[in-house]
Amino acid sequence: MEWLANPEIWVAFLTLTALEIVLGIDNIIFISILVSRLPQAQQPNARFFGLALAMGTRILLLLSITWVMRLTADLFVVFGQGISGRDLILFFGGLFLLFKSTMEIYHSLEGAEEGEQGTGKSRGFLAVIVQIAIIDIIFSLDSVITAVGLVQNLPVMIAAIIISVGVMMLAAGTISDFIDKHPSLKMLALSFLIVVGTVLIAEAFEVHVPKGYVYFAMAFSLAVEALNIRLRGALARKRGEEPVKLRKDLPS
Repeated sequence: MEWLANPEIWVAFLTLTALEIVLGIDNIIFISILVSRLPQAQQPNARFFGLALAMGTRILLLLSITWVMRLTADLFVVFGQGISGRDLILFFGGLFLLFKSTMEIYHSLEGAEEGEQGTGKSRGFLAVIVQIAIIDIIFSLDSVITAVGLVQNLPVMIAAIIISVGVMMLAAGTISDFIDKHPSLKMLALSFLIVVGTVLIAEAFEVHVPKGYVYFAMAFSLAVEALNIRLRGALARKRGEEPVKLRKDLPS
């Protein structure tokens, strides 16, 4: 128990927890958008299971550190570029994120009217959980590799992941409701998920894009959109207009 009195351990724990929360922002956004397509009663359960799945995936990957670190070793070479298991996961994960974000935008704008999809709610719930599981593996891989590079103490890494996911569970409902109430914000979030997918594909080819640039652009755009939301809300109240609603059909 001597490690509890070690200030370096606590600094590493707090740093890693904050980093895990930041790295989990895009995960929360993706989960919130997927969950918003489910019936209202199922959304809290889907968010809980989705984030619990994220926590379980990261802990399992941490417990398989040797295997995870082997993923960074080149499996084969293409045009002089070494391709590792991590590169393959990032590449196909990026493609999945690009496809899913694009389809979400399309179905939000061009999908069937609400109420037309009367069946398949349980299948929709399972489909959302499966998609969350896929994206969790993609996001967890980089998160775990970052954790391993930052901290060498396994209990500290597991504790940081549990705390960060707990914070995300508390914030997910609020974020989900806020995105659901503001359609333009949902479009902005989906657009940033397209950027994240592009960055993942670039990372697969060893083209490193500083995450700070992406997060700064996201924060700046959110600040501008927050001003636009307040402006549109004030104008809508003056005119007595109803806010725009996006379609929520579940794509097959």
